[in-house]
Amino acid sequence: MKILESAENYMEAIHILNKEKGQVRAIDIAHYLNFSKPSVSIAMKQLEQNGYIKRDADGHISLTAEGENVAVSIFKRHKLLTDLFLAIGVSEETAKDDACKVEHHISQETFECLQKEIDKIKSAL
Repeated sequence: MKILESAENYMEAIHILNKEKGQVRAIDIAHYLNFSKPSVSIAMKQLEQNGYIKRDADGHISLTAEGENVAVSIFKRHKLLTDLFLAIGVSEETAKDDACKVEHHISQETFECLQKEIDKIKSAL
C-alpha cells in the first residue's frame, strides 16, 4: 500500500521529535512542521486509524512498529539525499528542501544503489 507523502512527513516528524524530546504531542508536531493544530489533529486521527501511531491518555503520540519502520525509512532517505546534495555543492537550505521532495518519490532500487555507491566512495577515502 502506498503511503501518502503527507503521512510520511508526519511520521518522520514524530520520529525526529521523539528522538529530540522523548515525548511528542500534537502541538510539537504543529510547531515543527509549521502546520495548524487542527490540521495536525486530523492527520493524527488518520494515522491512528491506519495503525501508524498510538496516543496515550496524556495526549502523547508515539509510532507503532509499522509507523516507526516508515519513519526510519524516510529519515534515512532524507539524510542520504541531503548529504549527497551537500557533497556536490548544493547550499544547505536547498539540499534539505530538495531531499524532502525527492525522498518520497525515489524508488527503493535507486535508493539502495545510491547507498551502495556512497558507501564505496566513503570507504575509498
